Amino acid sequence: MLADLHVTLGADRARAEPLELSLYARDAGVASGSAAAVCFPRDGAELAAAVRIAARHDRPFVARGSGTGLAGGATPIGDPLVIVTTQLNRVLEIDADERFAWVEPGVLNLDLSRAVAHLGLHYAPDPSSQQACTIGGNVATNAGGPHCLASGVTATHVLAVEVVLADGSVAMLGGLEPDHPGYDLRGCFVGSEGTMGIAARIAVRLTPNPPSVRTLLLDFSAIEDAGAAVSGIIAAGIVPAALEMMDAEITRAVEDYVGAGYPRDAAAVLLVELDGLPDGVEAQVAVVDRVGRENGARSVRVAAGDAERALLWKGRKSAFGAIARIAPDYYLHDAVVPRTRLVDVLRQVYAIADEEQLTMMNVFHAGDGNLHPLIVFDAREPGIWERVHRAGDAILSACVAAGGVLSGEHGIGLEKRDAMPLVFSADDLDAQARLRDAFDPSGRANPTKILPTGSRCGELQRVPEGAWI
Repeated sequence: MLADLHVTLGADRARAEPLELSLYARDAGVASGSAAAVCFPRDGAELAAAVRIAARHDRPFVARGSGTGLAGGATPIGDPLVIVTTQLNRVLEIDADERFAWVEPGVLNLDLSRAVAHLGLHYAPDPSSQQACTIGGNVATNAGGPHCLASGVTATHVLAVEVVLADGSVAMLGGLEPDHPGYDLRGCFVGSEGTMGIAARIAVRLTPNPPSVRTLLLDFSAIEDAGAAVSGIIAAGIVPAALEMMDAEITRAVEDYVGAGYPRDAAAVLLVELDGLPDGVEAQVAVVDRVGRENGARSVRVAAGDAERALLWKGRKSAFGAIARIAPDYYLHDAVVPRTRLVDVLRQVYAIADEEQLTMMNVFHAGDGNLHPLIVFDAREPGIWERVHRAGDAILSACVAAGGVLSGEHGIGLEKRDAMPLVFSADDLDAQARLRDAFDPSGRANPTKILPTGSRCGELQRVPEGAWI
């Protein structure tokens, strides 16, 4: 296989040296695997050629962008070919009138917004890793972000995807029409985590920049009060552009790291962003101020300008980097619970941390109930992994029992694959497996991810030799 890749891509862009294989043995999650080779196509034709070579050698393949995924979705299992898309990084077309852009999968999320900023437009989904994560990876996991509360997650902003299927053929899913006819195959592909093929080109919706934006920081002496304020804001008829919560531990860590002006003695803080027409935004600021104070906010701070607003958001989006000052490793979940159950589930999360004697921090998209419990630890400590995994499993079970789901934006990957039966029946899993088979009958596209073994009724999944289950 490597010789064929050298002929097609060149020896410098197809490698199997131990260092290369080690670097691409995992994403930002906790699971590691092993790859047979790594290749770096530069355009859609080379991408399709690499997939065809894998097919010719009956070798599974795994697509990988920047490797910022947190669920093991890009971890190579069973010695596959890892196809890295970071060199497919061109913005191919921008249509400011129709408000869309065609991009390659390796375009960085933030770079797309920078490319259209002069047109008064931006790309709305904004994961905290947006300076590093790729649009292709965002499509794979149906990524969200703080500003997806009102505007929706990635699936809302993807119009069409040109996909390289597992046999190397190319198919267009979706289209630029307002109501594309036929089955929503685009919707099936978004969030499929590379199990249905690899995106070669993506048409994304661009969003006009709002005429007015105001950002507020509210702090509370009890996390229950912050949770009540979240529900109160939504009940008042306001759906903010963003509504984020951070608990005491992560607030202190972020403030020590960034110096964003967060109160270090707060039990919880809310970061609320409102946008729209100026008069409407000012009216909403007054409502959020009132609701916050009625629910125990000690203070309500409105950012005075763009610089202060940027600093507040730098604090929120630096949360995961801030914990490196505390411990060298972390394990992060992103389950979703009903907004009204946030505080109840948080109490359970804290109890789980106490039981396992773990340091737990919480930062989350409070407006849509997307929790991010963050277990901070040192992997060198004997027995720590067992406690971390027990805590992670208990958190998922608590979230599902509260009426929630396994993931809001990180995907299932390896991390939550075996928890899928908590949410889906055997018939549900069988239907998903049959859909996956329709896209990839060979089972070569990112095998062993998302669906647990035995998802197909009456049979076991095709698992590559040497795969970890």
